[in-house]
Amino acid sequence: MSAAAILSVLRPSPGSLESCLHQTPGRFSAPETVDHVPSRVLLDKPYPENLPTVECCAECNAGLSLDEEYVACLIDCVLAGSVAVDDVGRSKVRAALKRKRALTERISASRSQTPAGIVWHPELDRVRSVVVALARGHSLYELHEPQFDEPTEVSVAPLPTMSAVEGDQFEVSVGYGGWPEVGSRAFQRSVLGVSGPTSPWLSVQPGRYRYLAALDDGITIKMVLSEYLACEVRWS
Repeated sequence: MSAAAILSVLRPSPGSLESCLHQTPGRFSAPETVDHVPSRVLLDKPYPENLPTVECCAECNAGLSLDEEYVACLIDCVLAGSVAVDDVGRSKVRAALKRKRALTERISASRSQTPAGIVWHPELDRVRSVVVALARGHSLYELHEPQFDEPTEVSVAPLPTMSAVEGDQFEVSVGYGGWPEVGSRAFQRSVLGVSGPTSPWLSVQPGRYRYLAALDDGITIKMVLSEYLACEVRWS
């Protein structure tokens, strides 16, 4: 039997959760809608086909959408060195900045000019919220491992600020310490030998979003947004 045929039998749905994937501890919400992983605001049109989705409640989805828009606009403004609409590169971000004056003002307030150059002071709680939500989505979709607890570690840093050693350490895969769940996409790639990219990184959209999901002594999710923001989330 071919690997594809085996997978058609073994692969269960990564969704069908009884509770919202992004719910806060002590709060139960039934899934009502789906969240794209990654959010489409982090990508450009035309979107890749078959974008992964995970189940969540409407309240979490709405709150995450605002934070995701903030992060998408922040990254583009940082790359442009400006919050001026005509300076940013992505049309989606330009439209958001035109449409939402309060968002533009919040991002502008995080920018300061120093003798050493422009320095940004983002709202780190909003950035962290987006990064952890993305990691939860990838853990569920790729590994079939839903994570409702707070992560053990969360790190976020611009790639250009990393040393060569730090960059190399971030780019390397942590590998699989065990076999992933039968039918999961990680199982498909590591055990059945289904053809795929030689790099452990999975590119959702070149230059815009890539990630890897791995099992070692826990769960590690790494993401790169716009080839600028490096993110790593771990559950031990």
